[in-house]
Amino acid sequence: MSLSEGVDLLRQGLVTGIAGLMAGGEEDTETTQATFITFNQDTTCVAVGTTSGYSLYTLNSTDALEPVYQSDEPDVYIAERLFSSSLVAVVSNSNARTLRVCHFKKGTEICRYSYGDQIRAVRMSRSRLVVCLEESLYIHNIRDMKVIHTIRDTPPNPSGLISLSCDNTHCYLAYPGHSHTGELQIFDTINLASRVIIPAHEGQLAALQFSPSGTRIATASEKGTVIRVFSTHDGSKLYELRRGLKRTASIYSLSFSPCGSFLACSSNTETIHVFKLDEKLKETAVLAGSPPSDDGWFGYINTMVSASAGYLPSQVTDTLLQGRAFASVHHNQTGTKTLCALAMIQKSLRLLICNEEGFLLMYSLDTEEGGDCSLIKQFKLVESPTVLLQNEIVETSDAPTNQDVAITYSDKLRNRTTNEMTESDKFHEMAAAAETPPTTCFLLDDDGEFPPVAFKAS
Repeated sequence: MSLSEGVDLLRQGLVTGIAGLMAGGEEDTETTQATFITFNQDTTCVAVGTTSGYSLYTLNSTDALEPVYQSDEPDVYIAERLFSSSLVAVVSNSNARTLRVCHFKKGTEICRYSYGDQIRAVRMSRSRLVVCLEESLYIHNIRDMKVIHTIRDTPPNPSGLISLSCDNTHCYLAYPGHSHTGELQIFDTINLASRVIIPAHEGQLAALQFSPSGTRIATASEKGTVIRVFSTHDGSKLYELRRGLKRTASIYSLSFSPCGSFLACSSNTETIHVFKLDEKLKETAVLAGSPPSDDGWFGYINTMVSASAGYLPSQVTDTLLQGRAFASVHHNQTGTKTLCALAMIQKSLRLLICNEEGFLLMYSLDTEEGGDCSLIKQFKLVESPTVLLQNEIVETSDAPTNQDVAITYSDKLRNRTTNEMTESDKFHEMAAAAETPPTTCFLLDDDGEFPPVAFKAS
């Protein structure tokens, strides 16, 4: 072997070795991605899934996330918890046509239902459970899980875009009514009848969300520049909110605050918008004149635009009268899917933002002044094999380990050696979870575990 051949061979070996080291380093820096992240009906719990399982966390503190449950069932893509109960609706990729309702504290399956197509979405309230397929909707009575109504031949809905109001009085279901336009169907799931049809947008719908009371619904189209809020009573437009003027965006989520006075919006841009649904936005018939004392020159301009609405083109007045963001958050996750929610945590309204990497960011929100929201803390919802640098360390919660479910006291009274449930037990669990909690007494998070106690009258 000549000297030049030896040098070439050595060079090739070095290149191969360095490439191998780089490839190994890339494998080491892989992170666990979240396959889904969802909030429950009243934003008191967040569910996060990976390819190896899913976890539930309670949102009741700004210091740490309290782990509720962790499952090692792989490939779950839907896990919907019913408020703060122990019931969770689960769908996995291995059996995408089957819905399972489980009691995670007892480790018991309550029931399961199979459908003729892949399940796209599941939504629950205290009275109804709705299963969305691509071209049909199944409405169950949540107390006994019987199918009480089926809406067939709906426009193709591969993304499972639906919204279910969690209010017992206005328990409405919203879903797209047309495959090419932004027509919105509102269905009354209690009386099982169509409520109203709303021509919400010109383009296809991209996001839907009911207010907590079920009396309003927020919508966004695929264009993503305008968010509209409609009345579910008659379909009238109550608010028109502009996310931006310069570019379109893909709206990923809409979220009302528990009081219904604020609306948050996340998209594929670097900004999360929070709108304040002030009654002043709906008041356009104001006398023109001197600048109002409370709104300053902006209020004066708004008044002048309203007074001259009959002389300006409708497109101009619509744009000028649209509500602007009351508060916002700017982040560096451009292009990634983000999910936002507004929650009451420790008696203050907080803005929560989740992303595909499994991070949850908690922000404070000034409900009086608005403006830029301040980051309180950042949590990691999924485990990562990487070692974070000191300046990259974020708060996380120790996930609960899967253990054998302990035999409860009530089981011992019934001479049971396992946590198996009878059909009567399953019915009572579903009924108890569907009950509206009283607001004037303390609640014991017992899930029926405490036996009846007799007191002797004195």
